[in-house]
Amino acid sequence: MLEKIAEATNSIKEKIDFNPEVGIILGTGLNDIARIIENPVIIDYKDIPGMLVSTAPSHKGRFIVGSIENKKVIIMQGRLHYYEGYSMKEITFPVRVMKALEIKYLIVTNAAGSLNEELRPGKMVIISDHINLMGNNPLIGENPDELGERFPSMNEPYSNKLIELAQEIASENNFELKKGIYAGLPGPNLETRSECKMLVYLGADLVGMSTVPEVIVAVHSGLKVLAISVVTNLSNIFHNEPHSQNEIRKNAAMAKDQLETMIINLIRKI
Repeated sequence: MLEKIAEATNSIKEKIDFNPEVGIILGTGLNDIARIIENPVIIDYKDIPGMLVSTAPSHKGRFIVGSIENKKVIIMQGRLHYYEGYSMKEITFPVRVMKALEIKYLIVTNAAGSLNEELRPGKMVIISDHINLMGNNPLIGENPDELGERFPSMNEPYSNKLIELAQEIASENNFELKKGIYAGLPGPNLETRSECKMLVYLGADLVGMSTVPEVIVAVHSGLKVLAISVVTNLSNIFHNEPHSQNEIRKNAAMAKDQLETMIINLIRKI
């Protein structure tokens, strides 16, 4: 693992002459956010040793490295998912590489279904905590000390300081920003009505197929994490209409301007 991380990291360093401070993961329907990066260097995952290529719809599968608000950033334009058949270590490998590039903060975005009728499609929600229902964990197996401690605490997986900062930014820019608990499931099918009812009983407000493994590895790596869900659909607790990827991408796009504002101001103030 350590050799693979070093090889991938060195491959990226050959193409840039700085160390990024902030990493950003873009979720389904949110690829266009990458356009705010200045002086971009685009590196396809397929050109990086040890990296796998995303097969999910709308995930472009590349790093974009550059500047936002005079801070150096690295953006994952598309992530890997457990449902694609990759292992937990494979889908979190990019986080290990970004840590090796010396990022200190990780901003994670995703498209999520809402289990709370107050969290409407097209709205951003800050993730305050999560429930791992993916049936696996990226920290299972060998644990080199260089990567993090064997039993990392998850008492604050999402930085309270960054959450407060995000809420301040929302208030300054006059848009609503609620908090919610995210349940991570393996997918790829969307959830049944009974499964959604179970998730609500467990305390979840949002449901999706990503984020949890990446956040676990980020915490293990000592990174400060902020995660933002864009609500793309209300769960079938509230209706009985089928969901479509077109609907999900359309509703994700509704939050684009606010998400750009949030990311730009977060990076400015971090």
